[in-house]
Parts: sequence; structure tokens; C-alpha cells
Amino acid sequence: MNKFIIKVFKDKNRNQVIDLWRKCNLIKPWNDPNQDIDRKLKVNDNLFLIVELNNTLIGSVMAGYDGHRGSVYYLSVDPKYQNKGIGKMLMREIEKKLTDIGCPKINLFIRKSNIEVKKFYQSINYENQDILTYGKRLISDE
Repeated sequence: MNKFIIKVFKDKNRNQVIDLWRKCNLIKPWNDPNQDIDRKLKVNDNLFLIVELNNTLIGSVMAGYDGHRGSVYYLSVDPKYQNKGIGKMLMREIEKKLTDIGCPKINLFIRKSNIEVKKFYQSINYENQDILTYGKRLISDE
């Protein structure tokens, strides 16, 4: 029987995760995935999860908590396994972990180029908020 197993990311999963992010078109030229992973591992908060099926990595999610809000990044499910509840399972697990540490709200960002994922987030009760997001790059990954 096939069983999905959620685990905390370990560095041995790095290449598989980066390959998954590439399959899911989550890597952009201005974001070096190795540097993103290195930065996350420095936080050491166990909010970077993977999901495996038969010892094959098929999903990941990275989250953070700053004491005020949680944020979710790099939610990814191998396209062969999408629409099977894996993304929802990963989000439920990351929501539980954030709730357990006292996080009152989660924010996430959807690139305009990835707007089709909007229906997924709506299906798990995320709402479009009446806010504008601004950003400023402090370090160039190029």
C-alpha cells in the first residue's frame, strides 16, 4: 500500500527538492534555490517539510514565523501527483506546526505568473486579502 510520509527537510534531500521546484516552475533567475535552502536551514525551526511516497520525494513546503505572522513559501507537489490531496496535506501539517508555536495568521504569496494555484488556496479556505505587497531586494542572488 502506498503511504505518504511527511518529514522535516534534511540536507540530503536538497537536490531532490531543487529538482521538484524546477518541475513546478518555482525557481526564478533572481532566487538561487541553494541559497534559499541555506538561509532556511540557519533558522533551524523545523518548518521546512517534505513528503515522500515509497521513498521518493514528491512534495515540499517551507514556512517561517516571525512572532507576528507565519509565511508559506515553495509549496510544491510533483505534477504527476497533483490533485490528489498532497498539497492540502502539507498545508495542514505546516498550519498545525505554526499553530503549535502560537502563530495567529499565515500569509502567502502567489506570483502573477502562477495565478492558477489561486483555486487550490481558495479550496483550503485562504482568502485574497485587501493588501498590497511591496518588496525590496537587499541581497542579489545572481
